[in-house]
Amino acid sequence: MDDTVADPDGVADALTKALGAAQAEEIAAFGVEFARLQVESYRWDLWAAAYLINSGASEDGFDSFRGWLIAQGREIWDAALAGPDSLADVVDEDRPEGFEGFDGEGMLHVGSHAYKNVTGDEAAYWKAVDADAPDTPDMPAGEEIDFDDEDDLVTHLPRLAALYLDS
Repeated sequence: MDDTVADPDGVADALTKALGAAQAEEIAAFGVEFARLQVESYRWDLWAAAYLINSGASEDGFDSFRGWLIAQGREIWDAALAGPDSLADVVDEDRPEGFEGFDGEGMLHVGSHAYKNVTGDEAAYWKAVDADAPDTPDMPAGEEIDFDDEDDLVTHLPRLAALYLDS
């Protein structure tokens, strides 16, 4: 893996701690913005990148991958949204033993954990966020990519396919 890859659990812990000094309304606003980023990145090409990089990506796995991507910061985020194949510059095909994927599941819970720490009421966080957050579309944006079709993956993500496909 590239040296620039951030530890999403460390980022999640730091964000949870930083949000602990905020007011409940500010924490909920963070949750709305996080939900907006999740919706913005709900795209077939990013899901295909997650599929290649993590050797598969269920819907929950894709959510966690997008949490990982958010934890990487604006430069990597912007590059990945401009062209997911740019993630070939960030990830590495060599995975250490015990590697569990590029997973930022902890990032998905930052707001609710911080809100609960501040108010003691996690349910109120979800109510506040759900009132203002955009809904996730029924289908990812963009051209559908068949993850089981190596030619389709190579066409859309040639650099990542070169790293992760056996062909």
